[in-house]
Amino acid sequence: MNGAIAGGHRLTAETGARVLEAGGNAVDACVAASLASWVCESPLTGPGGGGFMLVHSARDRKTRVFDCYVTVPSGRGTEMEAVDVDFSGGAAQVFRIGAASVAVPGALAGLEEAHRRFGSLPWAELFEPAIALARDGVELTPAQGYLHAILDVILRHGDESRRLFGGDAPLVTGERLVQPELGDTLALFAAEGSRALYRGDLGRQLISALKEQGGAMTMKDLREYRVVQRRPVSVRYRGIDFLSNPPPATGGVLVAHGLELLGRRQPTPERLVEVMGEQRRAKRRPPRLARAPGGTTHISAVDTAGNAASLSISTGAGSGIVVPETGFALNNMLGEYDVLQSGPLPRPGERMASLMAPSIALADGRPRLVLGSAGSLRLWAAVTQVTVNVLARRLPVDDAIERPRLFWDEETVHCEGGMEAQELERLEAAGLPLTRWRKPNLFFGGVAAVERGPEGFAAAGDPRRGGHGIVVG
Repeated sequence: MNGAIAGGHRLTAETGARVLEAGGNAVDACVAASLASWVCESPLTGPGGGGFMLVHSARDRKTRVFDCYVTVPSGRGTEMEAVDVDFSGGAAQVFRIGAASVAVPGALAGLEEAHRRFGSLPWAELFEPAIALARDGVELTPAQGYLHAILDVILRHGDESRRLFGGDAPLVTGERLVQPELGDTLALFAAEGSRALYRGDLGRQLISALKEQGGAMTMKDLREYRVVQRRPVSVRYRGIDFLSNPPPATGGVLVAHGLELLGRRQPTPERLVEVMGEQRRAKRRPPRLARAPGGTTHISAVDTAGNAASLSISTGAGSGIVVPETGFALNNMLGEYDVLQSGPLPRPGERMASLMAPSIALADGRPRLVLGSAGSLRLWAAVTQVTVNVLARRLPVDDAIERPRLFWDEETVHCEGGMEAQELERLEAAGLPLTRWRKPNLFFGGVAAVERGPEGFAAAGDPRRGGHGIVVG
């Protein structure tokens, strides 16, 4: 069973492509690719995070959302530590890290549940490529080297994380990151499934490590974690059914609202800015921007039978906490709560809200476009614009992703490098304050998308993130 897959790293996509070549379906490919991303995109994702997977089944033509996002722990943690992260262009952002910033992870449970329901290849078989990558090591690409550089203060925060991510100096582009202990942990998951974490010795190791450093999570929190199946939010756009992540997440709702506002109108730059303003007002969120990469990665997959999977997983910026002798790095979602949403923190055991927007667009009940993005506060705008580029402008998916993007933070319209002069002039004529970027930048998101058009499959990863897409067969 062949098809197409795209992700945030060449090795991520290649792993999923090999699964499609071996006869696996879109869910198999997405799971295997995600496991590989835990190794080759380790600053962004891993079993210590959480996310969402949309699965469209060709058998019944229904789309389901597997919510495996993080939940609020029940214990009381100590104070979080604030660290400054400096980004290119002179911008900086404060991140709160440490054991008290760690929320209850759900990524592994989510992959297991999606595979149990819709996978076709053996669970353990899907781990083999990721285990090999962890034990043999992966060479840091320029995109990963950049992330290691700017997040170094977090990645090498404690003794265990320092040992994992470079020792006395940060890893740089071209160096090899070898993670044999993570390989052993992945092998444990392959053999025992998620119970190794949520009910086994690994979970007890995790809780012990957090307790020693002032974390709030308990073994009861792990035992009681559950994946939640939800119905996607849906809107009709240009004759296509667009489905995305529903509440309590907000990203999919914002994208669907924007497409609904655009309707049949021409998606000019000034119109897109107007719609972004409406999207932000719908969110009721005060602007809190910095040139942060956002700790999310995305994988999109579709197969020839018509199955599709759209998966976003994040560890935030990372907590700086690694469970000793496991290679298991943990999220800092509690520490970034006030950046990503407003209002009181949910009660223990409840989901935190998220801006992730994994999405699937269906034409006559079959996948037309599968996409999602990294990008923290900007990812919903990236998903909106790429969707418009494919479905309204009729651009091929690689051109749709590479096209310069906009983002309006209600103070200035950020215009990515490469925009045409006449487009900028129209925005200025509309009286909008502009911030012009000289080049494309990961500030504007990292989209991974596959499409099935009249000429067959196409796939593309975002060059802003070192992404990659592969068509199989």
